[in-house]
Amino acid sequence: MGPPIELRDRNLDAKAANSSQSHVNDEQGLGRVGKKQILKRRFGFLSILGFSCTVLASWEGILSTFTVPFEDGGPAGTVYSFLVVWLGTFSTFLTLSELVSMAPTSGGQYHWVSMMSPRWCQKYLSFLTGWLIVIGWLGAFASTCYLSASQILGLVVLNHSSYTPEPWQTMLLFWAIVAFAVFVNVVTSTLLPKFEGLVLILHVFGFFGIIIPLVYLGDHNPASEVFGQFANDGGFQTQGLAFMVGMIGNMFAFTGVDAAVHMSEEIHDAERVVPQSILTSVLINGALGFGMILSTLFTMTDATAALASPTGYPYMQIFCSATKSLGGCTVMSAIVPILVTATAVGSLASSSRMAWSFARDRGLPGWQVLSRVNAQAVPQWSILVVTSAAVLLALIILGSAAVLNDVVSLCVSALYSSYLISAFLLMWQRLTGGIREPSDTPADTVVNTAGAPLAWGPFRMRGILGVLVNAFTIAYLAVGVFFSFWPDEMNPTASTMNWAVVGTVGTSLISTVYYVIWARKEYTGPVVEINRD
Repeated sequence: MGPPIELRDRNLDAKAANSSQSHVNDEQGLGRVGKKQILKRRFGFLSILGFSCTVLASWEGILSTFTVPFEDGGPAGTVYSFLVVWLGTFSTFLTLSELVSMAPTSGGQYHWVSMMSPRWCQKYLSFLTGWLIVIGWLGAFASTCYLSASQILGLVVLNHSSYTPEPWQTMLLFWAIVAFAVFVNVVTSTLLPKFEGLVLILHVFGFFGIIIPLVYLGDHNPASEVFGQFANDGGFQTQGLAFMVGMIGNMFAFTGVDAAVHMSEEIHDAERVVPQSILTSVLINGALGFGMILSTLFTMTDATAALASPTGYPYMQIFCSATKSLGGCTVMSAIVPILVTATAVGSLASSSRMAWSFARDRGLPGWQVLSRVNAQAVPQWSILVVTSAAVLLALIILGSAAVLNDVVSLCVSALYSSYLISAFLLMWQRLTGGIREPSDTPADTVVNTAGAPLAWGPFRMRGILGVLVNAFTIAYLAVGVFFSFWPDEMNPTASTMNWAVVGTVGTSLISTVYYVIWARKEYTGPVVEINRD
């Protein structure tokens, strides 16, 4: 009995040693960019892959915003704009993967902007980027909660045609989803990685649970209609312009590129695992999303009835027409809001970590409180602020739900702007030779933060490939930001106007005023907490 027990003990010792060494390496990597380890690293590759996939939630997002690309693009426009967005998103993922591999911190874009900017604009540009991310992720969280709440009420309408949802009911459901997200993030925070792994399984199996009966039972449109018929219901001057405006719906379905980035300080071996997880997630979500688009368009035999569905969501009518069964249609449709609710959990986690990180670097009012974490290393005060802001945003529903829909465009414009600034600065540093090889920087030197040398991380695109990918990313993001401000029709009224430009510019102006009056005295960029000089 002695030897087996001794062998087991050695295995346990080896496992403990490997775990301890991994922990030390993670702390050393974070220390190289000047940060102390405060949050607990609970995520591995599979759990953060689940997190990335479910926050990105492309096939669920496509069904939720299907009307936007279809009305301003038609079936063909919906397909081709999806492919453009998928390619643009993958290019953006590649660019951000290089950056997170260099500096895997929860701050993400504002940290990267600070470390790459010229000294004369480093503080302000980093500060502005931080505010854009905070507002963008708040918009992502709020819009996700709204989509889930309205789809749940859509299911009620589907089964009770005489029922008309009241705005206050949508608002209360919105709040309930916020409460659920808070519960998972705070009360059961240690189980968040397992929760995300479980949702990844549902994300994949839910896709097949919808697409198989949809394709098998539904009547099919001819391929010439799906791939050759365009539409311009917004009345734009050209079909090309309508196509670009409609593309915003597909862009929102891919919003959340940086979700895993803001969880970096809770991921083992983040400088390698984060790039791997986000690149894998865009391939998985892109493939599932494209399959869902084709299946939906081929089985959408009555577009007029689908777009006029009293549920508010064409996919529910499409499912009913295909299955000819109210029960089957209800079960298929229910999968979507369940997964969108799970997306809200991840959105809150990412947005709260971003707010916590920005507060840690003194970029938000009340940073002394917002930068605290509880005994479980969860930033509960940042979670409280993000959820409080979302709860207040939900009050807009009582006035006009159409205004809250503009939060979708605000989410795209703010987050895409932060990606654009980061990508442009990376391109500049790449072309000017401002980033060193890892071997050229001593292991005990602080790198990749303001005033420190820049060094490549483990993930890097070498030579002309890196230049081409960065250039395409910049062009794609610039187009995305520009068209995210457009209304979905040529002559909008006050209720159909896209107010995202007001939100984005307003955020920039307010943050600038706050910076000039107060923050410039406190915010200097990411605070170097570990000095290795």
